[in-house]
Amino acid sequence: MAGACCKCPLSLSVFKRSLSVAPRGCGSAPRSLLHGWRLGERGLQEAARPSSALRPAGFYRQTAFLCLSCQESMTESLRTCYLYLNQTSRSFAAVIQALDGELRHAVCIFYLVLRALDTVEDDMTIPLDKKVPMLNDFHTFLYQDEWCFMESQEKDRQVLEDFPTISLEFRNLAQEYRDVISDICHHMGVGMAEFLEKKVGSMKEWDQYCHYVAGLVGIGLSRLFSASQLEDPEVGQDTELANSMGLFLQKTNIIRDYLEDTQEGRAFWPQEAWSQFAGRLEDLAQPEKLESALSCLNLLVTDALRHVPDVIAYLSRLRNQSVFNFCAIPQVMAIATLSTCYNNPMVFQGVVKIRKGQAVTLMMEATNMSAVQTIIAQYSQEILHKVSPTDPSREKTLHILAVIREKSALSQSSLRSRTHHLSPMYLSAAMVLTALSWQYLSTTAAQAQGTSDMQRP
Repeated sequence: MAGACCKCPLSLSVFKRSLSVAPRGCGSAPRSLLHGWRLGERGLQEAARPSSALRPAGFYRQTAFLCLSCQESMTESLRTCYLYLNQTSRSFAAVIQALDGELRHAVCIFYLVLRALDTVEDDMTIPLDKKVPMLNDFHTFLYQDEWCFMESQEKDRQVLEDFPTISLEFRNLAQEYRDVISDICHHMGVGMAEFLEKKVGSMKEWDQYCHYVAGLVGIGLSRLFSASQLEDPEVGQDTELANSMGLFLQKTNIIRDYLEDTQEGRAFWPQEAWSQFAGRLEDLAQPEKLESALSCLNLLVTDALRHVPDVIAYLSRLRNQSVFNFCAIPQVMAIATLSTCYNNPMVFQGVVKIRKGQAVTLMMEATNMSAVQTIIAQYSQEILHKVSPTDPSREKTLHILAVIREKSALSQSSLRSRTHHLSPMYLSAAMVLTALSWQYLSTTAAQAQGTSDMQRP
């Protein structure tokens, strides 16, 4: 088993520069987040980076949030895995490292394994006749001591080049964790291979694609939560709810990133939806197509919202505070993002994201079920006020918003006897995080203003 971990309930209050650990075996270098966790990553990046004024030299990519006693109990290879976690997931790594006990290590390795798999899928320099077998067989590499891949050109290629370190720590996990990670890796690899040359056509295929790249992440995490005994067995057994957690995040991510994706030649909006309003997906960005574009956008937002009742049901089952925070923060970021996107022309004209202060507030508040349901109700109401009388999806949108309102109210009444109680440690860490967040946001705003001033003639 990996080294025993400290029991401190929230490690992200400790911002400590990590040890420089030489990687074992095959090499090093960095990239963005796994598809299904990308939304949570971006939201956390808005709210959780420490101020550059507080960083020691070399801090940016070398940050570790584990406490000293926990780091000292680790093997060298496990420390290297946490180094890679911080390099490849940036601030989302803080949420992973805030998990309790040995679950922290299991989720860290789960993330790195899927990050390595995702890096293979993303690498356009790998020919299909080589990539497809790699994706299908990737789960078997977990049990091959020396397997690594040295030909990737991707930013996060170090997780492939030094895969022996990751697979070693995978094999050091308890059997129940290994079984989950290997199984999810297998199914995800097969799904990725299927969609390499297949476009997202129907709404059913959109669900299927999102299941492979995000729903499986939710299912795997849920099974890990239950395997750790921090959560009840039903959390890991109910794959429908866990799948919806992933689909809600992934669909929100796809909706928001329309312009970026189309400009880079990627198409994730389902053809069944956009073909009702345009001849080509990229045509929706044309000014004269704005009314049709907004109709398509609202249709997809409505489809994403149908997962919210499952999100509420899933979060209502959680008992462990660290697991609840880990799951709830990305979901409230998602509902806030969908509210910002709904009927918003900026989706087709630029970058759409929630305000930085808003992100900090959501992180601070999303620590118990009552607060989460209040947040969901707030943003659902915002969407309701934006629904146009002439929108083609109006009736479906109003219906799902009513279902969300009803589900939230029912869940709220059933939860009155059970609330999440925050310990002083959690509140202290949250206050530290918020202070650092605001200092970072103020610093970057000042830097941006300075750059702008310098560029003016």
